[in-house]
Amino acid sequence: MKASEPDPGTEKLLRTAPPHELVATAQRLVAARFGADEVTLLMADYGLSVLQPVTHLPHTGPPVPALEGPVGRAFTTQTPVVEITDDPSVTRVHLPLTVRGDRLGVLSVRMPAGGTDPVTVLGLADVATALGHEIVTAGRDTDLFLLARRTRRLTLAAEMQWQLLPGRGCARPEYALGAHLEPAYAIGGDNFDWSSDADHLTLTMTDGMGQGIDASLLTSLAVGALRNARRAGISLADQAALADQAVYAQYGGKSYASTLLLRFDLDTGAVQAVDAGSPQLYRQHGATIEQVELEAQLPLGMFEETQYVEQSFRVEPGDRLIAVSTGVHGARAADGGLFGERALRQTITAATPMPPHEAARAVVAGLVEHFGSAELGADAAVICLDWRGRDGTS
Repeated sequence: MKASEPDPGTEKLLRTAPPHELVATAQRLVAARFGADEVTLLMADYGLSVLQPVTHLPHTGPPVPALEGPVGRAFTTQTPVVEITDDPSVTRVHLPLTVRGDRLGVLSVRMPAGGTDPVTVLGLADVATALGHEIVTAGRDTDLFLLARRTRRLTLAAEMQWQLLPGRGCARPEYALGAHLEPAYAIGGDNFDWSSDADHLTLTMTDGMGQGIDASLLTSLAVGALRNARRAGISLADQAALADQAVYAQYGGKSYASTLLLRFDLDTGAVQAVDAGSPQLYRQHGATIEQVELEAQLPLGMFEETQYVEQSFRVEPGDRLIAVSTGVHGARAADGGLFGERALRQTITAATPMPPHEAARAVVAGLVEHFGSAELGADAAVICLDWRGRDGTS
């Protein structure tokens, strides 16, 4: 069998391997099929700042930068990178480990010189993709790969929030999105969520009032209620109303959650929206950046039986939407200066050439620079969506 041909045996062996044996199984497969003499799995940490080489799970080797060097380039560009080493007899291939647009890390393979022709690189990329899917599946049965992503211990609030997230990215022919959260190891109340079917994408950003475990519990209730309502197949406004009732029933108006709900028609680009609180939405098309003006309605749970009204707008192929939580647009530096719309627009402009996942991270990096410290005073969440549309969308 040629390296470029699908190998059902590879997928079967990975699928049947015990979770703790996945990395070792991938190493044996790549060595046998491609002649590699070293295979390393590197997992991205929660802050997307480093990639940690997984040795004997759950232990990791010394981390490497996620934004620098050949390994970081494979991660940020999401393309295979062939590294020419100082040893003329050795070449390294770094392959992004990604599942449906959600970046997990990089598979790094050391090959003999001359063994990195395009056909071989494509074959290695297929193995990396299969391994990524199995790592996601293994997460149902083991904590090993979650532990491998950590540079330090998470707070309990952050643990709850990460378990609530769908991932940090998603891609389909009609769109690509990436999202980022900070402070990664101590988030309390910020959340993003999405779900797609054949013809629609639903996207939400939620910010639970308060900090720490109280905010995390509130957000967990709000997101769970929104998901329950969404899965009942009801309208966006009714989803907000049912979640509002659930939060009010628990907290009696003493605590509430701000939420932005968006539902995209994949055929037409028509968007239904409910702005229930403080997240802000910006649209970028070319050099033009504008805030999408939505009617500010009451946060979830502030008052009993609040009624919500949907608004609509339209996205065109080539549009980029950026949603930011209060911790971004309302953040203040040590001198009291507000991050504000001007700085946010400048950061969005600077991130224009970047893919959505890097653009979302860059917005938070701009906030950190403005704030003057990586220890932000409040959670910061960013979602970046690049809209491609379907053929025939106008």
